[in-house]
Amino acid sequence: MKDVSTQTVLQEASARAIAYLQSVRERPIAASSAAVRRLDELNHPLPPQGLDAVEVLRRLDEIGSPATVATAGGRYFGLVIGGALPATVAANWLATAWDQNACFRWTSPIAATLEDVSLQWLGELFGLPQDIGGAFVSGASMATFSALAAARHALLARQGWDVEAKGLYGAPEIRVVVSDEVHVTVLKALSLLGLGRDRVLRVPTDGRGRLRAECLPVLDERTIVCIQAGNVNTGDFDPAAEVCRLATAAGAWVHVDGAFGLWALANRDFDTLTNGLTEADSWATDGHKWLNVPYDNGVVLVRHAAHLKAAMSASAAYLAEGIETERHPSHYTPESSRRARGVEIWAALLHLGSDGIADLVARFCRFARLFAEGLSRHGYEVLNDVVLNQVLVSFGSAEATRAVIDALQAEGVCWCGGTEWQGRPAMRISVANWATTEADVELSMQAIVRAASAGTA
Repeated sequence: MKDVSTQTVLQEASARAIAYLQSVRERPIAASSAAVRRLDELNHPLPPQGLDAVEVLRRLDEIGSPATVATAGGRYFGLVIGGALPATVAANWLATAWDQNACFRWTSPIAATLEDVSLQWLGELFGLPQDIGGAFVSGASMATFSALAAARHALLARQGWDVEAKGLYGAPEIRVVVSDEVHVTVLKALSLLGLGRDRVLRVPTDGRGRLRAECLPVLDERTIVCIQAGNVNTGDFDPAAEVCRLATAAGAWVHVDGAFGLWALANRDFDTLTNGLTEADSWATDGHKWLNVPYDNGVVLVRHAAHLKAAMSASAAYLAEGIETERHPSHYTPESSRRARGVEIWAALLHLGSDGIADLVARFCRFARLFAEGLSRHGYEVLNDVVLNQVLVSFGSAEATRAVIDALQAEGVCWCGGTEWQGRPAMRISVANWATTEADVELSMQAIVRAASAGTA
């Protein structure tokens, strides 16, 4: 193995990354079958002699880059996957070079400070209380897990039960209430916490996928209610104000699954949708969706920081650094050793500012309406009220809709996935990338129309 200077390796990586981003719009969205077949070249025995770093990068780029999905371009509309703002990519590179362990303040003062600042900014942006607790985790799945762990702690502590020490054996029972549209990641978090995905009480939803508050069971101080801000199909919001009013009166805990929709709090034009969200007890969202930071990045926020800290802290014996006078990041997250995720959040927030974030939210939703209006004009049925960034389109029968999706993905101009909404198969268009332009929307609509026309020719 030949030694190569650090400067040479990093310059090579930078050049290849820049070339990838500059060309990503010109390639098909999905990886070609030839590119996928070539991945077999990476499947070989570990060599006795290693390769120099530049050769490793060459193989990674020449074999790996063509086999990526072009989510960094502006025409990927699947799974509410965002892009990565250039400022956050650059911040990610620098943070990787720092190679910080964001465990304690003393393992990385800069990582801890940027988390402190970002949490303060997020609280201001969302209109939450000043003393909220929070942490940066791998995504909304882990954010929901952390928030519900805090809820479990809080509700059982009120009953005199230390769940972190004693576990759930013999513990007072906790009830969890969800809607029929609950996201699978919430159920996964409940299963990991020992609360059970099949023990939940389900509440019916209306035609827009919103929880029907009048159908809630009687709530009490042992109840967690999980609501949505941004239904993954329709983009709609549960009636947070009514749910929080009932929960507060009963002493119940309200958790908001806001993987992408929570960011609508940054734009006052969406106040009707977001009404009441700030009255909840905990919130989970992604940074790698609407904020457009690199993977992986999520945020958990809890009204009372002490509940999150109690649920996430390691034992006092392990934390031999004395009494905590400042926030240590790992006391609020499931992980101890972890990368400095707050760096990219800080970079995005500072780069965009509150006005830029509000504009980003407005742009995603405006482009979704353009899709809905354009496809409706062409005679295709839009199945949802487009209140946010999600558009559901039917092309007739289940077979016809699936054929349009397959043809669209095969052509490669844009990428949209399939879903089922209230028993009807549909194409789902999710607008979540800062790089998407009005021209991208028009090109993508043309491609959708071509795919649909070919299916009916």
